[in-house]
Amino acid sequence: MPSKTLPIFPVTAAVNEQNHLVIGGMDVVDLAAQFGTPLYVFDDATLRRQCAAFTKEFSSRYPGARALYASKALSMRPLLRLIAEEGLGLDVVSGGELAIAKAAGFPMERIYFHGNNKSSAELRQAVEWRIGRIVVDNFHELALLNEIAGATGRRQEILLRISPGVDPHTHHHTTTGILDSKFGFAIASGDAERAVQQALHMPHLDLLGIHIHLGSPIYETDPYREGINVAFKFAAAMRDTYGLRLKEFSPGGGFPIQYTVDKPTPPLADYAETIAGAIKDCCATWEFEPPAVFVEPGRAIVGRAGVALYTAGARKEIPQVRTYVSVDGGMGDNIRPAIYGSRYEALVANHVKDTRRERITIAGKYCESGDVLIKDIELPPVAAGDLIAIPASGAYCIAMSSNYNASPKPAVVLVKDGKATLWARRETADDLLRREAV
Repeated sequence: MPSKTLPIFPVTAAVNEQNHLVIGGMDVVDLAAQFGTPLYVFDDATLRRQCAAFTKEFSSRYPGARALYASKALSMRPLLRLIAEEGLGLDVVSGGELAIAKAAGFPMERIYFHGNNKSSAELRQAVEWRIGRIVVDNFHELALLNEIAGATGRRQEILLRISPGVDPHTHHHTTTGILDSKFGFAIASGDAERAVQQALHMPHLDLLGIHIHLGSPIYETDPYREGINVAFKFAAAMRDTYGLRLKEFSPGGGFPIQYTVDKPTPPLADYAETIAGAIKDCCATWEFEPPAVFVEPGRAIVGRAGVALYTAGARKEIPQVRTYVSVDGGMGDNIRPAIYGSRYEALVANHVKDTRRERITIAGKYCESGDVLIKDIELPPVAAGDLIAIPASGAYCIAMSSNYNASPKPAVVLVKDGKATLWARRETADDLLRREAV
């Protein structure tokens, strides 16, 4: 495998004697033959390594710090069981994700529920299932949750999500901590202060602390320090004015992964050092007892662990313009390039070491001109039947997948020590028809 792509593929990636890509001891050509394509392959070793890395890097710098896996990146029962085995908590943003966690047997007390418009049914279910925390996002939810908790005879532990007004310098679609955002109580508008005042007087809610989330992916560490400073300054004012006790604090998630060879990420240790150091400094400055801290990696847990496999089909050459190679997937299973302009790398997985190069654009099969997975990438000549592997595909691809053009969603497998376990079968036409009522 070309050395420049190694940091992007799973940690077990290798090339065998047949010049095929191998992940988790499995030849991906064999995987494609067995399960078909498009196929999403997850590497057990990479998943577990990332879980352990977050636990180690943060807890070693801030004792007791915990990572909560942000399941919006990918929510599947077998994955959540693995996450639970590794000792992480869970961040859910919908009743559906909560139901998947429940079905997986995930410990309810380790679940935090986010979201900007939780329904009464979702909140009631969360309270009845006794999840750990609900992160309240707005005044409507604050009143609704107090009512629901009272009706069920419980006092629900909560955090308030506040917007610190910090720009993390990421894509505007994924910037969430600024004033002009649908998420959270803004400090600048006075809403955050009013939320603290109201929450402290609600009899069925127990306000434990505050939560911020700046956006994703964040390729700099300074925004975290800035956001933490703003949050603690606010918390100190709320303590002095209303008696807020800061028992818990979260700086959110947004930790990036490397998608392309020309855009590496800072080491995880740098993020942990910045976040832990900023919290300790703020506790000293504002005279707080150190609160319990949790961070919320999603992409950084599953992103590198996943590889998308496609089979090449039609080829269209436009002289002096572009050569399109179409594959059997596209925006239905990975919409990120279409909505974020996301860039990826790729390999021709059935002849990895071929040094010949041509510039091609890898297009999807969907009926949209914007259905392009990778524009203008240098690869060996690609013919129909070749296998294209796109790394860093573990986060948000399957989670945001659709049945556009009535296309079935792809299968998902886990590889470990030369064995493959089917996590999700490929959808069929019967699956597409099953929801129709008449």
